[in-house]
Amino acid sequence: MPPDRFIRIAENSGLIVPIGEWVLRTACSQARKWQDEGIPAVSVAVNVSAIQFRQEAFCGLVRKVLQETGLPPQYLELELTESLLLANAELMLSVVKELRDMGVTLAIDDFGTGYSNFSYLRRYRISKLKIDRSFIQDVAVKPDDAAITTAIISMAKSLNLKVIAEGVEDEVQMSFLRAHQCDEIQGYYFSKPLTVDKVADKLRGDTPETHARAQASGKQS
Repeated sequence: MPPDRFIRIAENSGLIVPIGEWVLRTACSQARKWQDEGIPAVSVAVNVSAIQFRQEAFCGLVRKVLQETGLPPQYLELELTESLLLANAELMLSVVKELRDMGVTLAIDDFGTGYSNFSYLRRYRISKLKIDRSFIQDVAVKPDDAAITTAIISMAKSLNLKVIAEGVEDEVQMSFLRAHQCDEIQGYYFSKPLTVDKVADKLRGDTPETHARAQASGKQS
């Protein structure tokens, strides 16, 4: 079930907090289990709801989950939205700093879809930008989408940020992103959603360089 079918209902009902905790704990536990099984270590990315992120005990929850699951913090990536960070900048800054001090990686999800105040990229010291799929879908045929995608990649590089493209589904999109030195891709071109056991099988067959997401600048398997 796609997120847009249940996230808003979960947020409005208050269920997003326990659901978010379950997702975080499950993802960290599974990543640690794969490491214990000898599978090359991969990062797991977890989307964080604004309601969840604003909970007073959120940082404590992240720290507790990492300790209980035994997952090193560098293998957890939390995906936040621009609107979340800009809503209450001073409060968000303290939360982001605490998460970074833990060693957790932070990424901006759906970058470019809202209004972007680029100063927050410097303030929050974000590690990664994710180009929204709406730009990637027609990146090879629409000059405007190509220009925006190229600009985001260039800006990210100049700020020493990693950049990942969402919704990559074919070789044409892949070739464009590789030519413009996009760091990583996410989408059906690499793999459709898989069950846990099939993910493990795929990771065992991958080289350590490819990991869970294919790197656009390297070879693809």
